[in-house]
Amino acid sequence: MTNNQAPSLDDLSVFLAVCSANGFRAAARRLGLSPSNVSDTITRLESQLGVPLLTRNTRSVMPTEAGRALEARLAPLFAETRAALRDVSVAGTQVQGLLKLNVAGSVMVDILPPLIDRFLTQHPAVRVELVVDDRLTDTIAQGCDAGIRYGEHLAQDMIAVPIGPRHQQLALAAAPAYLQAHGRPAHPHDVLRHACVRLRFSSGALTAWDFERDGERITVDPPSRLIIGVDAAAAGIELACAGHGLICTFKNWLEPYFERGQLEPVLPDWWQRFEGPRLYFPSRRMPAPLRAFVDLIAAGSCAPESAARTA
Repeated sequence: MTNNQAPSLDDLSVFLAVCSANGFRAAARRLGLSPSNVSDTITRLESQLGVPLLTRNTRSVMPTEAGRALEARLAPLFAETRAALRDVSVAGTQVQGLLKLNVAGSVMVDILPPLIDRFLTQHPAVRVELVVDDRLTDTIAQGCDAGIRYGEHLAQDMIAVPIGPRHQQLALAAAPAYLQAHGRPAHPHDVLRHACVRLRFSSGALTAWDFERDGERITVDPPSRLIIGVDAAAAGIELACAGHGLICTFKNWLEPYFERGQLEPVLPDWWQRFEGPRLYFPSRRMPAPLRAFVDLIAAGSCAPESAARTA
C-alpha cells in the first residue's frame, strides 16, 4: 500500500459490487449510490493500494490482473461474512433455507430417508436437495453444504460426523433354489465358480467383493452373469432371489430377504465389517440448516470428530 491507511470494508464492498455488476452505473443502482460516488471510491481504493484494479473505457469496466486476484480473495470472505450475519440475525427463530447434500446411493436405501423425514418434520421451513452421486467428488466445490460417504479421505479442515450405524457388514447371499442346484461355496475362492450378480458404481467401477476372517483378507473378482447399477440394487437383489446367482452387498439391505427366506446367508464367517457412513463438511462455517441437521444426528449419535482422527 502506498500509505498507512488501510482500505475500508465499505470501499472493498463497492469494488466487489462493480466487479459483479460489470460497471459503475449498475453497481451504483445496486448500492443506492451515485455513479460518481462509486467512481471516487474506486479511485481512492486504487490510490491506497498503489495498483490499478479496473480498466475503464466507454463501453465496459473490467478488472485488471490485480483486480481479478483481489476479487477472487475477497468474494468468498464477504460471502461468509454475509452468511454469518444472516445466521446471527435468525438465531432463536425458525430455521429456514436450503440444505443441499451430496450422498452415496447406498445411504438412500434405509439410512438417510428416515433422518430426512424427521428433519423435515422438525424444520418445516427448510428445503432439502439430495444429489445422489457415488463418485469421489469434491462435494463442497459442487455447491453442496455437506457430503455423505464411506471411508473417503478427508481434508484436514473438514469435520466428520457418523450417520446411521457405526459399523456395517458386507454380506454374501443366494436363493435357496440356486444353492440347491449349484452347491454352497465353502471358501471365498469357490465364489469364482458361481454365477454372480454384480453391482456397478456410477463411476464405472464394480463394487468390491471383500472377505475377512481371523485376520486373513481376500478380494475376489467373480464372473458377472448380471451387472446392474447400484442405484438399482433392489432389482439386483430381486434377481438374486429369482436364482440368478450369488450377490454381495450390504447386510442391512439383505436382512429382510433373509427373514422371508428368499435368500440365505453364504460364508457368514467371512463377512467383512467396516465403518458406517459419515457426514462431512468444512469446519470454517456451518449454515443454519446444516447446523440443525447435525444437531439432529448428534442427538442420537455422538459429537463430531475432526478429520485428523477420522480420515
